[in-house]
Amino acid sequence: MGKKKRTAILISGRGSNMRSLVEAARADDYPAEIVLVGSNRPNAAGVAWAVEHGLSTVVIDHKSYGSRADFERALQSALDSHGVELIALAGFMRLMTPEFVEHWRDRMINIHPSLLPSFKGLNTHEQAIAAGVKIAGCTVHYVRPEMDAGPIIAQAAVPVLSRDTADTLAARILKVEHRVYPAALRLVAAGKAACVDEKVIISSEVMETGGLFSPTI
Repeated sequence: MGKKKRTAILISGRGSNMRSLVEAARADDYPAEIVLVGSNRPNAAGVAWAVEHGLSTVVIDHKSYGSRADFERALQSALDSHGVELIALAGFMRLMTPEFVEHWRDRMINIHPSLLPSFKGLNTHEQAIAAGVKIAGCTVHYVRPEMDAGPIIAQAAVPVLSRDTADTLAARILKVEHRVYPAALRLVAAGKAACVDEKVIISSEVMETGGLFSPTI
C-alpha cells in the first residue's frame, strides 16, 4: 500500500471512538496513521489513555484563549508540527469557525450518534425516543461550518426498542460506532470516498463488495 495518511484525532472526553480508530490503525494494511491525539480539555480521560498507549498528545485548553480564532491558531500550529493530513473528530465538543473548517475541507470528518440529517445537536437519543422512531444509528460525515452537517460518508442503523431508555439506546449505537468509524476513516484515508457536489461517492471496488454499511436488524 502507499504512504499512510497522517491523522489527528480530536477529543473532549473519554475517547471511546478514538480507541477504536487507534486499534484499527495498528493493522499494517490500514491507510491512516494516528500521529496525534488532541483535546481541548486537560482532564479528558482519553488523553491519559493515549499517553499510556504511546501516542503523541497535545492539550489546548480553549478556556485559556480569548477567542475561538486564537484557540484554533494554537490547534493549527500543533497539527502543522505533526504533519497532519486528516482530522477525525471523536467527541470533540467545540464548534469550529468557518475559516478553520474550510481550511480542512474534505480532510476533516466527524461521527454523530444519529442518522443525520435527523436529530442534530445534543441529546440525540432522547430526541429519537421522543420522536418514536423505530430505527436510530450513527453517521460519519465530512465536516462543514454548520453543526452536524456535511456530506455523509457512512451510516449504520440499530433498532429502537419499546423498552429503550436514552442510556440503553446510546450503548447499542456506540457498539456500531466503533465499527463504522474505523471503516469510514479507512475509505477516506485510502481516497475511496470522494466528495462530489456535496455528496460522497464511494469507489466502485468498494461498492462491488456489496457495500460496508447496512442496518443491523
